[in-house]
Amino acid sequence: MFISSTKSALKKLSLNSSFQGINKNGIMFNTMIQRSVSSSPWNKIEPIGLDAIKQLTIAFGEDKDPTKVLLGEGVYKDDEGKQYVLPSVRKAEEVMFKKELDHGYAPVGGINEFCKLVREFGFGTELSAVKEDRIATVQTLSGTGSLRLAAEFLKRFLPENVEVYFPNPTWANHIPIFKSAGLTNIKAYRYFHKQTNGMDVEGCLEDIRNAPEGSVIVLHACAHNPTGVDPTAETWSEISKLCKEKNHVVFFDSAYQGFASGDPVQDAKSFRTFVEDGHTPIVCQSFAKNFGLYGERAGALNVVCATPQEAKAVNSQLCLLIRAMYSNPPLYGARIVQTVLGNEQLHKEWSGDVKEMANRIRAMREGLVATLGEVGSKKNWSHITDQIGMFAFSGLTPEQVDVLREKHHIYMTRDGRMSISGLNSGNLKTVATAIHEVTKE
Repeated sequence: MFISSTKSALKKLSLNSSFQGINKNGIMFNTMIQRSVSSSPWNKIEPIGLDAIKQLTIAFGEDKDPTKVLLGEGVYKDDEGKQYVLPSVRKAEEVMFKKELDHGYAPVGGINEFCKLVREFGFGTELSAVKEDRIATVQTLSGTGSLRLAAEFLKRFLPENVEVYFPNPTWANHIPIFKSAGLTNIKAYRYFHKQTNGMDVEGCLEDIRNAPEGSVIVLHACAHNPTGVDPTAETWSEISKLCKEKNHVVFFDSAYQGFASGDPVQDAKSFRTFVEDGHTPIVCQSFAKNFGLYGERAGALNVVCATPQEAKAVNSQLCLLIRAMYSNPPLYGARIVQTVLGNEQLHKEWSGDVKEMANRIRAMREGLVATLGEVGSKKNWSHITDQIGMFAFSGLTPEQVDVLREKHHIYMTRDGRMSISGLNSGNLKTVATAIHEVTKE
């Protein structure tokens, strides 16, 4: 067979097609002919950038200034600016290593003992929902995977076009996760009050009250991201009562239990209160921040139900979704959490580790406010210490944030959110001085 030079023959070839022919000297040859790139089904796809936080991290990495400071991504670092591995986690890894564990598949819904322990970690052991086995719990791909799985579950079992309400502002990835699952009727309820740098309680309650009955209300369990502003116990009770009256579907994102206050029980009071009040909330758990397991993707999804039978049915549907999405969750991070929570001594040590992290964050908040005063700022920065958790809403304008980055090599998102974990005793004065310079009148 001789090679054809006609266009029609070439069009019949598929991408990377193997073509056999004979050259003019009568020698057989094989060659690969590729279709033109212009005929690719992807040729009309436009490039798109990452979200603002990821772009900020990339820009920081490209900055060569030795004094640069990153106050963007929410990764805990110690006072030397190094990523921290909890001592209790190291010991858990040693325990696991000695067991010579295999690397087989986890069950579709995750490791059973892990699910039991994290359910008790979140809800305690005294709630009737726990005692009566009315909570469906599955292991997930950290908090993000838990949110996506929950969104898929809502899409499948709630009415079409159900309205989903997020606080304004909320974590940058919340809305994309829900939209990707097909929940596109996204709304916002007022949450942050720019004038006071605190919570807009009246606006929040009014918007939840005015939401259509049966709407999904997404709440941050503690350490609200990005503002660091949490409702008081009284406000939580008001939100609970209002959601009950409107028959809303309550949805909690719990990414910082223990990390916010140093007390896991305190940080879980929000959703435990809702369960006590008779709600059947969805609660997404992440163990990235409080166990320092960022890359291990350890998380869980909990759906509180009315009966044990209902919980079993929900669990089966969640497992069906998991099977179709990623089949099985990863083992390593879940085994670490399970080992820590299931060992009395390690659990006690972990409690000390997470309290130490929370205390350092609190100390940096106090240090920043004090240092701002020392360098001459006359502004009231008390909102920094009133807030809690990994992040603080500084109150800086986008223009002021731009100057911090361009002139002082200090990186934070343009809404003024800063990761307090990026502060340490070595850069505190540098950051305070720069903030004072861009905010002084």
